[in-house]
Amino acid sequence: MTSAEQRRSRRKHPEQIIQVVNAMTGHGMGRIGNLSIDGMMLIATTPTREDALYQFVFHLPDGRGQPAPIEVGVHEQWSEPAGAPGQYWSGFRIVDIAPHDFEVLKSWVDAQKNA
Repeated sequence: MTSAEQRRSRRKHPEQIIQVVNAMTGHGMGRIGNLSIDGMMLIATTPTREDALYQFVFHLPDGRGQPAPIEVGVHEQWSEPAGAPGQYWSGFRIVDIAPHDFEVLKSWVDAQKNA
């Protein structure tokens, strides 16, 4: 089974840059390349650790259009150098998210479908 076949949800590409921060260290990790309710591709500025767990924070607009911090626990699935120097593509599966954060994420993904 390919990694695309393992996905449960279609990924959405953000229309704006969404920065991702490591919640444990406060360091920027990169930006979201695509996002779904159960995973994400990160365009990272440094390589990620193979099979590692991370806690990420990023902001999505809430129901009022205000930026809401979303915190997710993720598990690294794959990583490879990107076409641009100093960039890496890394795929993550979301393994933990608070119910409220999930609702904001789901609303954002659903809104992106209709855009």
